[in-house]
Amino acid sequence: MKKLLILPPILVGAALLYYIVSAKQPLEQIEVSEQTQYVRTVKVEPTDFVPKIIGFGVVKPARVWNAVAEVSGQIDYIHPDFKRGAILQKGSEIARISTQDYDFAIEQAEANRRAGEAKLKELIITEQNNRSALTIEDRALDIKNQEFNRAQILVDRGTASQSTLDEASSSLLVQEQRVQELRNSLKLLPAQITAQKEQISVYKTQLAAAKLDRERTSIRLPFDARISEVNVEVTQYVGVGTTLGKADGIKTAEIEAQIPMAQMGQLGNFFPINRQQVEISANFLRKMTEIIGLRAIVRLRTGFRDVEWQAEVVRISDTVDPTTRTVGIIVAVEDHYLTVVPGQRPPLVKEMFVEVELRANSVPDRIVVPRAALHEGQVYTVGADNRLQIKPVKVDVVQGNLAVIAEGLSPGDQIVVSDISPAIDGMLLKTAADEKLTKELLAEASGKGPVR
Repeated sequence: MKKLLILPPILVGAALLYYIVSAKQPLEQIEVSEQTQYVRTVKVEPTDFVPKIIGFGVVKPARVWNAVAEVSGQIDYIHPDFKRGAILQKGSEIARISTQDYDFAIEQAEANRRAGEAKLKELIITEQNNRSALTIEDRALDIKNQEFNRAQILVDRGTASQSTLDEASSSLLVQEQRVQELRNSLKLLPAQITAQKEQISVYKTQLAAAKLDRERTSIRLPFDARISEVNVEVTQYVGVGTTLGKADGIKTAEIEAQIPMAQMGQLGNFFPINRQQVEISANFLRKMTEIIGLRAIVRLRTGFRDVEWQAEVVRISDTVDPTTRTVGIIVAVEDHYLTVVPGQRPPLVKEMFVEVELRANSVPDRIVVPRAALHEGQVYTVGADNRLQIKPVKVDVVQGNLAVIAEGLSPGDQIVVSDISPAIDGMLLKTAADEKLTKELLAEASGKGPVR
């Protein structure tokens, strides 16, 4: 009887299963439709493209002045603002060496000059006196000759003794000697006067050198500058060649921007230069800059704003960095201190790390696409019947957020800018034009938008 008690539950379960099976509806067949992918698109249109190159470098002053002592002595004055970081005007006396020794040297040189000029006057007066004396002695010589001739006649007549003739002859010889001495003296005086004039020139040179040395005791700034180093104190003795300090010019700042050689080559693709246009000469860079229209913008990126300065390309570095394979393009910014706004626009101070953007003339009728739209040399486009068409393209240059397409796209093509995964050629698309991205793309291509 206990074994028979299991039959009622089995019968109830079987009846319940029969009811469920008999009440079940047949499966409904659903027709499978093709899946549509929603994408954003950008329409391709030819536009003006401004080639840009981005490099980075540190700011250096275009002029650096070392305050070197040209004379020796003890420092007796230092400008109160001759300190690191201070800005001083051109002509400011930053230090002065004691002038006492050089004042003595000037006095001695002036005394020597005055003595030399006095000696010259003496020689000139002596020459004048000797000429006057020679005139008198010549007249006396004529008289002595006449006396000798009369004595000779009287001796010949026998009316005078031989002693009278000998006395006249002796007197004539003495007078001739006097005349000869004066003439010899007059011959020597011009040479003595010339020598004295040269000696006076030496004294004048010594005086000028002494005055120049005294001027050199005052060390003054040759241009408006910012002091970068101070190496001297009051009462300190300095010798010739001692560096008292250093100053950086504030008018012009230079930046040597390191540019990858591959980017430099990209400019050649847009602006091929031949020898007929630019001859390799001292004016090569200037002519090349005119043809390309190369201009520079120096940009300081801070945490809350970007500050820009217009710059000029001045020269190219003489070496290529063997490690980074970059070439240095040196740009200059003029009068950057005149545009300083405290708290908003700083000056270009030494060792500041900045970005340098080089721009060339715009190139017309170029097809540009967002850089993100490139997929390993391919671009997703919207083909016939809104179906995905994958096109291989040839990229001319990649710049910032965009890429310039040389081959593979035509004006009017719609570029898919959404990320499709997986991307299957021929898949059905539903498109929406991204007007904002289109405006940003055109702005960046024309040089009005940012390059990141």
